[in-house]
Amino acid sequence: MMSMACQKCRLPLTQPPHSQRLRCECSNLIHLGNSDRSLQVQERGRISSRVRRFQDKFRRNRSRTKSLSPSPSVSPRLSLIFTKPPPSGKRAFLCGVTYKKEKFRLRGTLHDVNSMRDLLVQKFNFSDESILILAEEEAYKPPTRRNILEAFKWLMADLKSGDSLVFYFSGHGLRQPDFNDDETDGFDETICPLDFRTKGMIIDNAINDILVKPLISGVTLHAIIDSCHSGTVLDLPWVYKEPRSGANKSTSGGRAISFSACKDNQLAADTSAFSAEKTMTGAMTCTFIRALREKPDISYQGLLDYMRTAIEKVNNARCPLLKVFQRKIDQEPVLSSSDKFDTNTKFKL
Repeated sequence: MMSMACQKCRLPLTQPPHSQRLRCECSNLIHLGNSDRSLQVQERGRISSRVRRFQDKFRRNRSRTKSLSPSPSVSPRLSLIFTKPPPSGKRAFLCGVTYKKEKFRLRGTLHDVNSMRDLLVQKFNFSDESILILAEEEAYKPPTRRNILEAFKWLMADLKSGDSLVFYFSGHGLRQPDFNDDETDGFDETICPLDFRTKGMIIDNAINDILVKPLISGVTLHAIIDSCHSGTVLDLPWVYKEPRSGANKSTSGGRAISFSACKDNQLAADTSAFSAEKTMTGAMTCTFIRALREKPDISYQGLLDYMRTAIEKVNNARCPLLKVFQRKIDQEPVLSSSDKFDTNTKFKL
């Protein structure tokens, strides 16, 4: 095995046997040559230094203007791209961002969106017409910032008691300093649209304003967010087995429940560890869907425990001799809600 130093971080570079590429220990993608126990992990929030420079510039601009995200009461001039009104009852917005042309491309997001769609149709009786998908494929509109905000409007239009809403996001997530002083850790969590480097991220305050506050009595929103730093990306005040956030960000009588891939200070993995065919997928999405297919009557707490246990099982199964190369999936899924409820009740959509 050849060894030299990385010019960026001064950590050792290694060339695994039968591999033509050098990798640094600070890399976000680990290749293990031709090992039968190979494991690829890419984190949904670890991005290139060029994007880090964009973040710094974005933060400086926010410090001068206080906010680059539009207030829901002052909507941007968006073209009406979804002409069909949303159906009453059940409806879902699924968003998968691959960042195809970027160095920080994710390889499991399209697979995750298709898997989530199949779950909703097959297990929870969602119709094809009730599911709106944004993805980087010809069949769909691209997940730009503008399109995501329009899709939020589609999801929240004409709410009626009894409606069941689902928002699923698979992509990169980041953090930025909190300029509103409403975060206990001093950071706002964000999701990254396809064009976030030029149009900006969507921060948790905006997501709460658009998706949580308008929920009227009898309407329930389930959010499943598979991205880095996503623990409180909906800014919900109740977090399972953690103190209340203290934020006054309630609904208008409805309920919002969120499953997030990891805590606010953690990274979420895009990995092949859960697939015998080595298919890349989000660790949280894969275990979430697997739990619901294996245990149709699973509770909210049972679902959370299943995901955490499955991730820990994969970590423990790493080959002891190759652990130096096989990055641990260091994430703990989070359950949060707009109000206190019995987590032992059956999960339903």
